[in-house]
Amino acid sequence: MKKMNSKTQDIVYISICTALLAICSQICIPGAVPFTLQTFAAAFIGAFLGAKKGVIATVIYILLGIVGIPVFAGFRAGIPTLLGGTGGYIIGLIPFAAITGLFCRRFGRKIQVMLPSMILGLAVCYLLGTVWFVHLYAEKGLWYAVSTCVLPFIIPDLIKLFLASLLVKKLENIDIAPSL
Repeated sequence: MKKMNSKTQDIVYISICTALLAICSQICIPGAVPFTLQTFAAAFIGAFLGAKKGVIATVIYILLGIVGIPVFAGFRAGIPTLLGGTGGYIIGLIPFAAITGLFCRRFGRKIQVMLPSMILGLAVCYLLGTVWFVHLYAEKGLWYAVSTCVLPFIIPDLIKLFLASLLVKKLENIDIAPSL
């Protein structure tokens, strides 16, 4: 019976985190790469759920978008969104959650572990997104991609990562966070 409760709890947590990612994607300021709370959600999901369940939640989010449910920023959906300028950043949410979750599982949910792991995950997300952006808009060059898609987001994203780590720590302290 305990195993079934654990699986049910996992499904509930994954579902809630998938919904959180979809909601945070809609809190959006439009741009070449929209300013959203996706990075907050991906960091939270990785630290809260761990790598495996975090990846599952993120992949479900992307699959929902692929099948036409408007979960991507600006209520967009479909494969064309993933093939567009933001597609690499959306796909980058998967390793973001995985890296954060792996470090938290290995070293615990301490702020001094969560923040660097989230920063590393974010860097991989930036890298994948920027490589894809440059691939699509090669004529604009790497500097354009970095100055448009990364530099304006660094400080706000660091603040979001810090807030995500505080929220995970708070939920762990009140014994709501699942075990990694």
